[in-house]
This record gives sequence, structure tokens and C-alpha cells, in this order.
Amino acid sequence: QLVESGGGLVQTGGSLRLSCVASGRTFSSYTMGWIRQAPGKEREFVAAISRSGSILRYADSVKGRFTISRDNAKKTVYLQMNSLKPEDTAVYSCAADPGIISTSEQRWAYWGQGTQVTVSS
Repeated sequence: QLVESGGGLVQTGGSLRLSCVASGRTFSSYTMGWIRQAPGKEREFVAAISRSGSILRYADSVKGRFTISRDNAKKTVYLQMNSLKPEDTAVYSCAADPGIISTSEQRWAYWGQGTQVTVSS
């Protein structure tokens, strides 16, 4: 089970930090990712992190503004979002997969319920 938190309403240029806590004993065996979906739009890959945290991947639209990280001891993955823009408004979902890291927005085996991020202009 994946449970996200940290979403909310923020002004343009602001920051938010999303967290996703996993249950179970094998968190470190999973590649973790964040995927977002805005109203009326397709899912969009945001960021991913390898099992050890040594490999990171970002969508071009968030590169330089967002940072993904993980704490395997706490079974938690984070998404630090800075310099937020109105186009970042979406439901952000945490996802996990036992496979290697990728930038797919579809192939994740497990999904959280999502947390709403709204950026006002």
C-alpha cells in the first residue's frame, strides 16, 4: 500500500514537498516514481528513483525544479517541488515497480490514491 501526503494549494513560485509511505517489508526492492494527471489530460511521468537511490530520472518539464529522493529505512519516497507553475496543477500519484527504472507513466505495478497539488497564478 502506498499513501501520499503533502499536497495542497500554493501560489506560483512556491514550494511543496510530497511524501509517499509504503507498507510491507520490501520497499528497497522497488523502483519508485511520481506520476501526475491534470484534469482532462493523460497521465504524465514526473520523476523516478532506483532502488538504491543512485539513479534518478525526470520529465523535461520539471527538471531543475523538482527533486525525487527516498529513505529506505523509513519506506518513504519524497518529491520536493520548487518554483511551482500553474501547469504543475494535477493529482500526483506515487507508484512502485519491481523492475528497473524507467520514464513510463503506465508500467508501474502499484499505485497510491494520489494527492492534489494546485498552483494558483
